[in-house]
Amino acid sequence: MREQRSEEIREVRDWRGRRYRVGEDARALLTGWPRASILWQAGLAMAAIGVLQYGYGAAVPALMARNDWTLAEAFLPLAVWTVFQAGVGFPIAYLRQHGWVGPKMLMLAGAVLCEAGLLTLAYVPSTLGVLVGYSVVGGIGAGLVYAVCTSTVAKWYPERSASAVGIVTGAFAYGSVPVVVASVVALDASSLQPVLTIAAVVGFLLIAIGGLLFVDPPQRWWPEAVDPRHWSLGSESNRSRRHNPPAVREFSPEQALHTRALPTMALVLLGAGAVSLFDAAFLVVLAAGLGAGSALVALAAGLLVGMNGASRAMAVGASERIGRSQALGLVLGVLAAGQLLLAVAVGTGSTGILAAACVVAGLGGGGFYPLLAGLAREYFGEDSAVEVHGLVYSAKAGSGVVGVGLGALTVATWGAPAAFVLAGLLALGAAWGATTLRRPGLPRTLPSVVQAGPTF
Repeated sequence: MREQRSEEIREVRDWRGRRYRVGEDARALLTGWPRASILWQAGLAMAAIGVLQYGYGAAVPALMARNDWTLAEAFLPLAVWTVFQAGVGFPIAYLRQHGWVGPKMLMLAGAVLCEAGLLTLAYVPSTLGVLVGYSVVGGIGAGLVYAVCTSTVAKWYPERSASAVGIVTGAFAYGSVPVVVASVVALDASSLQPVLTIAAVVGFLLIAIGGLLFVDPPQRWWPEAVDPRHWSLGSESNRSRRHNPPAVREFSPEQALHTRALPTMALVLLGAGAVSLFDAAFLVVLAAGLGAGSALVALAAGLLVGMNGASRAMAVGASERIGRSQALGLVLGVLAAGQLLLAVAVGTGSTGILAAACVVAGLGGGGFYPLLAGLAREYFGEDSAVEVHGLVYSAKAGSGVVGVGLGALTVATWGAPAAFVLAGLLALGAAWGATTLRRPGLPRTLPSVVQAGPTF
């Protein structure tokens, strides 16, 4: 039986010399489950951890009332949470890339830590206690789940990793919409404990159940239904390859750090992530200050978070037609436009402009994450893609400090309209950075051709 299986498994090489392991059915590797089950499990787990980020902003008014916090005290835990959530990205990617730890253990650990973070938020009123339990413990837990879900999905969908990652990272945002809307409408200081307790239990189950079924495919596994040789040439099964060619060569994480592209990508994510986090964190508080009813505030918050999630798949689809870097610049331009609309909305008190601004800001506020993940693979190769993306994603730690920490200071000092204008300028800077991205390894200029004259 073992010999028969070994004969079915074969190694295929494409025109670039890249190797593919073909011949193993996904159902057999997943003990009877279809490959799509990985997407569902990852999506549910990502929706669960998204509550810790997007649900926090909706819960801020209730937390301020119960804990007697100022605006700065209320947003400090979220800023620190972001640092730890993003900070574990590269270490986990390194461990996963070298096969030192499997996805099940990490997912179960993430489930326990995320539950502890939400329970701390529910029962501990002190700032220090929340910083330790929610920000540090819960942030690490969410970072574990995020890193495992994105890397596992990319391994199971190597022929369309960008779109698959876009789907599950989208669930990180739009999976939180019901919680955000319900929190704006009904959450108050008295209901904070029971609501967060229920969220902690449900989140633990969604993450743990999915984690128990998570397995990695064999290294270089490839679905047999797709011919990797045709795919690598940009055939009908991979039209995106024409606009998004593969890396010139394989880069190690150390080599990638010495290129201009990786630091630029990290700076782009830092700036864009700061703007996106600022919107998600402060919208409910600032919209409530306009005198709008809870129903309208809930609608605005739901639109912002929902569009943030849906835009990720939309951005990947656009990038397959116009190219990743071009789509990245477009998405960040939309994000900047959304900030200017939000500035007008809070400056004039117009609820109609507020709703439109939330749609525009949401469309630009999430799509850059899967686009940068795709660029990491297409600029630096497949062998170290998980680690390289982990390095880029780690820049989100700085986004939390800038978008939430400095954002709170800006709102308190200069007011909400000025804060949104500054956010728009930061998004424009990120968009400009995206236009400067160049594929590493290519010559900057073509060598000149000198034609020899006739000899006599």
